[in-house]
Amino acid sequence: MPTAAQNLASADPATDTARVAAVREWFRDAGRDLPWRGGTTPWGVLVSEIMLQQTPVVRVEPVWREWMARWPTPGDLAAASQADAVRAWGRLGYPRRAKRLWECAAAIAERHGGQVPSDPVALRDLPGVGDYTAGAVMAFAFGRRALVLDTNVRRVIGRAWRGEALPPAHQTAAERTHAAALVPEGDAAAAEWAAASMELGALVCTARVARCDECPLARSCAWLAAGRPGLAEAPRRTQPWHGTDRQVRGRILALLRVASSPVNVTGHATLEDVEPGQLDRCLEGLVADGLVRAVSSERGTYEL
Repeated sequence: MPTAAQNLASADPATDTARVAAVREWFRDAGRDLPWRGGTTPWGVLVSEIMLQQTPVVRVEPVWREWMARWPTPGDLAAASQADAVRAWGRLGYPRRAKRLWECAAAIAERHGGQVPSDPVALRDLPGVGDYTAGAVMAFAFGRRALVLDTNVRRVIGRAWRGEALPPAHQTAAERTHAAALVPEGDAAAAEWAAASMELGALVCTARVARCDECPLARSCAWLAAGRPGLAEAPRRTQPWHGTDRQVRGRILALLRVASSPVNVTGHATLEDVEPGQLDRCLEGLVADGLVRAVSSERGTYEL
């Protein structure tokens, strides 16, 4: 029986090219007019990519606009404090991203003269920038050929080419090799494919609802041809929220974010429903992550 890698290697190049072209053509009419597409700077693209990690566009867009109005360049953010960045992050969630973005701005200002580097190795060396973000910045900010493989793109490729309802939890080497082989050779075409395949997964080929009647790949999709197996049975990936450490951490940060001076967190009325052990654990975690700091002169008192 052939392996998954052998199956990918045996794909018809002409079919691949036609599918990629169909998605790119669809995108020219159906792509959303987002503020970080086309009319922004490489810094604006980098900010958007970090904000969009695990966060939907509808929540990111207003925060991105406010952020870029306040800190239009990496140097502007580097000159601010980490506390300012965490406050401006608001309720986007995963606030360590704000810290990383602030550290990233400082590194760009110090190492690259305040300009987002266009070299993929230099990008990956920045705090908080991994393979995906580096590839996205290369494609969307500089119009360069790069592999941009997020969950949406993985789902589109997995369904259309391999007949899989959802991609595996972790990327495999065979999956990356296959995705890289689909990227068009030219810079402009490759950048358009990156945006188009991501948009198709976000709007049409979604995790829980597949709008196959709107999909440019419907005629050649392996998953649709097989009867869309596995979608009804696929588990919905949700995370508990109420009462979790993550929620308590968010409540602590929300309290400190609006404060103009240090706050006695352990004795604050808005957190009295939190068990002392959990509150201490969350505070210790926030301190360890570098998001808050204890005020040594007052026990239980913290600030951003």
